[in-house]
Amino acid sequence: MLTLDPIQTVACGGLCLIAGYAIRRRLPLLSRFNIPAPVIGGLLVALALLACRHWQVTPVRFDTALEQPLMIAFFTSIGFNASVSLLRISGRQVALFLALATFLAIVQNVVGMALARSFGLPPLFGVITGSATLAGGPATGLAFAPLFEHAGVHGAQSVALASAMAGIVCGSVIGAPLATMLIERLHLRRNRLQETVDTNTPAPMPVPSAAIAVKTLCDADRVYANLKCFVLILLAMGIGAWISGGLGALGLTLPSYIGAMLVGALIRNIDDRFGWFGLALPSIDMIGSICLSLFLSIALMNLHLWELAGLATPLLVNLGVQTLIVVAFCCWPLLRLMGRDYEAAVMAGGFVGFMLGTTANAMAVMGSLTERFGPAPRAFLVAPLVGAFFIDFTNAIVITIFINGWS
Repeated sequence: MLTLDPIQTVACGGLCLIAGYAIRRRLPLLSRFNIPAPVIGGLLVALALLACRHWQVTPVRFDTALEQPLMIAFFTSIGFNASVSLLRISGRQVALFLALATFLAIVQNVVGMALARSFGLPPLFGVITGSATLAGGPATGLAFAPLFEHAGVHGAQSVALASAMAGIVCGSVIGAPLATMLIERLHLRRNRLQETVDTNTPAPMPVPSAAIAVKTLCDADRVYANLKCFVLILLAMGIGAWISGGLGALGLTLPSYIGAMLVGALIRNIDDRFGWFGLALPSIDMIGSICLSLFLSIALMNLHLWELAGLATPLLVNLGVQTLIVVAFCCWPLLRLMGRDYEAAVMAGGFVGFMLGTTANAMAVMGSLTERFGPAPRAFLVAPLVGAFFIDFTNAIVITIFINGWS
């Protein structure tokens, strides 16, 4: 049996990631459903290992020591995007949309737990197949998987992958048709004031001047800006480890990234107020995206898919019920509270995308809607802010409360 050390494992994850991108380019169906490239590449390795297990062969063993730091680095980059001033500038609509998403995350967990009990499974099985993987997506599900495993959910990583992947497909398939139905049946059209808008690209997010990306830097300055962002992420991770350790000492069961995420948010908001760090957010986002892709690829390569045996029925029933709840939620309270207009319908389509899948699903759904019906700048401001940044904070709190309450 071949044993790979941590560096070799990351290198293997990188190769799987590149393979995933290549496969997605050649299979348009995967692009249409926004299946992440690391999921494609990592899952191929997991399936190969599953086939080898059938013949009682274990060809390779991965050392995943670097998986955790990569995951923490990604969530730290999310923390750097959580700007209070940006939330304030964005106004009431973002706060309301976030409140609705957080409320539905709680509902997803309550419903999931009830269904898990009906199948004789641990209650927390309903949480990992609830907001941890539906509102949270594969990254959040895999990040929390060790805590669920420790709390008694056998095969938590494999369950998280299966639930997240199914949610991504459902979010892609259902979001646009639902919004189209709402627009056509309720005769929702763009406001006349928007008729002069000649683009369907997302409206630019208003960001404080200290956070504006540097576009005209020379190579040396650009390297320095990227280095500074990388060091700040490492600093947040280091300080966050102490915070997470302190919270753990108080008896709280928390994901390992929560401390670093909070420190990243603190640094971002200090920079918004005083401009001390001169953050280049595109650099932080790029670092976070690379870390996320490698983390997902490594995590999925090491999945034990055979642990899903016997769980297909509970997973399918849970997904069906959760999908119906999200659709019903979008058709009435969300559409009405967000204004019951064209933009609210587009937001409803995006809401389905990220509450069942990922923000990429939401953006793809809303993009397809605006191509047909016209621009929706308010929707492209509100949905990505909540789906990509703020819901990760509130959902982590929701999941943590459920884990501590039922573990």
